[in-house]
Amino acid sequence: MSHRIRRRLLAAAVLATATAALPFSAAYAQTAPAHKPKVALVMKSLANEFFLTMENGAKDYQKHNPGQFDLITNGIKDETDTANQIRIVEQMIVSKVDAIVLAPADSKALVPVVKKAVDAGIIVVNIDNRLDPDVLKSKDLNVPFVGPDNRKGAQKVGDYLAKKLKAGDEVGILEGVSTTTNAQQRTAGFKDAMQSVGAKVVSVQSGEWEIDKGNAVASAMLNEYPNLKALLAGNDNMAIGAVSAVRAAGKQGKVMVVGYDNIGAIKPMLKDGRVLATADQYAAKQAVFGIDTALKAIAEHKKQSQLSGVVETPCDLVTK
Repeated sequence: MSHRIRRRLLAAAVLATATAALPFSAAYAQTAPAHKPKVALVMKSLANEFFLTMENGAKDYQKHNPGQFDLITNGIKDETDTANQIRIVEQMIVSKVDAIVLAPADSKALVPVVKKAVDAGIIVVNIDNRLDPDVLKSKDLNVPFVGPDNRKGAQKVGDYLAKKLKAGDEVGILEGVSTTTNAQQRTAGFKDAMQSVGAKVVSVQSGEWEIDKGNAVASAMLNEYPNLKALLAGNDNMAIGAVSAVRAAGKQGKVMVVGYDNIGAIKPMLKDGRVLATADQYAAKQAVFGIDTALKAIAEHKKQSQLSGVVETPCDLVTK
């Protein structure tokens, strides 16, 4: 991958609406190509509220900038439907879109089809879950990543939980799809926080980002480890499943739950204490930043190899 350029985006900008002008919007408008670019936003499961928020943010942005680009949005049925996501990208290549903004379901499996897109002259921008840098390098690919530092974000959540734990306390981690970089990084961030207080991570199991799977895994952990003090979920869907498992086990108030994403469904649980904390990584803004990164590259006639490596977006702790 080419040299990495990290740009920290102000949290205040993230709190603005998804239709707000971005730093280079004016420059793009002045140098826009003669034809209107067609951008495809390819996401993971649209059954996950996080990606619905992402899709809505992108659509709102296009609606307020109709002369700058056309937008196609696609998602898959569940978080592990990698084969279908690959087919969607292949369809976008056949459709000859100008850019693909991709939230990959798998950090390695999507790289070959990304190479096909780049070889076809399509600009590709990676958001949400980072494509594996080593696999990209092996294919001689440079794909910019627009998104948060998932390890830091998870550590913020874990550090907040750690204040309520003591050395030796047992905790479990509900990991997302284990082949995804963001799942691995969030688990690492949770572990960093637990290590700092001397808590013992007794189990790490995949809940595949899903409510039902998260519930099943959390239930099994609670049964196997009756002294668990907390469940750290890699996303809010799994946290919702964990809350149900805690209730079913009769351990409300005894087992704390944290999540990640700050979706709408988690807010009542934060309010009444069923969930202690989560992290907001601004789904709508990630899509907008990714789209604008692609549009800027098109307007400036840049090749894929000339694009910056990383644009780091904020991720904030949410406790209420």
